[in-house]
Parts: sequence; structure tokens; C-alpha cells
Amino acid sequence: MASTSASRGSGAAGRIRNLASTLSSENQSLLAEIRKALNMMKEIAVDLEKDNESGKVNELDNAVAELLEAYDNCGHHTSVIASVGNTYEPQEELTDFEKLLGAEFQKLKSSSSASNNHPLLRQFRVAVWNVHHEGQPMPGEEQEDIVMTSTQSNLLNKVCPISGKPVIELAEPVRSMECKHVYDKKTIMSYIASEKGRAVCPIAGCPKMLRADRVVCDAMLLVEIGEMRSMNQQTDRTNVVEDFTALDDEEDDD
Repeated sequence: MASTSASRGSGAAGRIRNLASTLSSENQSLLAEIRKALNMMKEIAVDLEKDNESGKVNELDNAVAELLEAYDNCGHHTSVIASVGNTYEPQEELTDFEKLLGAEFQKLKSSSSASNNHPLLRQFRVAVWNVHHEGQPMPGEEQEDIVMTSTQSNLLNKVCPISGKPVIELAEPVRSMECKHVYDKKTIMSYIASEKGRAVCPIAGCPKMLRADRVVCDAMLLVEIGEMRSMNQQTDRTNVVEDFTALDDEEDDD
């Protein structure tokens, strides 16, 4: 009888993991489409600003803020589902999944940036500002803030601190739900297991403790890695153009 119960429990845990994985995959596509919509809204706002349609730009600004809230909530829900799905083990008492997921969602949301400080919203506003004030800092910001905002990625680290591999080259990237740092799944799980409950984030200066059930491939991670990969490719193409331009200048001097 005990063997049968264990088998049923294992089967239930497996079905929940599969369901969580399916939901996460579906949300990857949804979140990618939302990011495309946000980029399109930014381009439209820039065109409107060029035509001095400030009222319509403000309306788009508000719409972007609302869409970002929905975007983040969707990402948080998916991350929580993935985390619970990876670690769920059936108990004798029925699990209150609504309560369990709700508590994890609130914990994750409370650690996120406020909507007004969202990096994607700042990028939107910087793009609009630069239409008429390119090269000038926005009110309340320094020049360096403008440069960083226009080129920054949402990924906090570009290299896995243990494997040494660039984040954009990781086959199985995962991110801590506590500190948002990104790692190679195999190496970070080995590190957490070796530390026996005392695993501190290996990023220099980060004091957050790591748990295997809270280091996941969240719904936004693959999207953001794809964006960083695209940004790097664009930078590489720009550097190639600059190199050719420099060669042309040298030939002209000759």
C-alpha cells in the first residue's frame, strides 16, 4: 500500500512539473510578443514627438506603464509556477495551491522595481527625450544615466560567475528569484548542493542566499538573453563599419 501511495505521489509531482513547464513555454511566446509591442509603442512615440504631438505621447507613456505592469505580473506568475512545479511533493493533506502560489507571487513582486523606475519605461522616455534633446540629460538625471539607459540590458550579469561562460552562450540559463543574477544551471545547482544550505550568491558583493527551488529559468530570462544577443550583434556590426571607415580614411590620407 505504501508503495502504491508513493507511486501516486510521484506521478502527481511529475504531472505538476510537466504542467508548469508547459505554462512557462507558452508564456515565453506571450512575453516576447509584449516586448515587441513595447518596442513598437516606443517607435510610435518617437514619431509623434517629432511631430510635436506631446498629448498623444503622454497617452502612450501611460499605456506603456500599464502594459509593463501586466507584463511583470505575467512573468512573476510564471516564475512562481516554475519554482513550485520544480519542488512540489504531495503531502497527506491537500495542498492549497492558490494560497501557496499567491504567497510566492507577493514575495517576488515586492522585490521588483516600482513601475516608474522600470528600465523599459525609462528607455521609452529616454528615446522620446532624445528627439529634441539628444546628448542632454533628462531633468533629474546625469549624462551617464542617459547613456546607460539607452544601451542597458535587464540582465544584471553578463557572465556566469562559476562556469565563466557568457550568459548569452548558456545552454541552460537560470536566474535567482532573490537577487536576479543569472547562472549556468548545472554549475549553480552543484554549487548549491556542495554548500549544504549555506550557498551565498557567487557574484562578488551579493549577500543573497541561494536555494535550488528559487533558482529557475523564469518566463522573461530567455527573452532578455535574446535581446542581449541582438544588442551584441548590432554593436559588432557597428564596430565593423567603424573599422572599414577608419581604413578608408587612412587610404585617403595616403
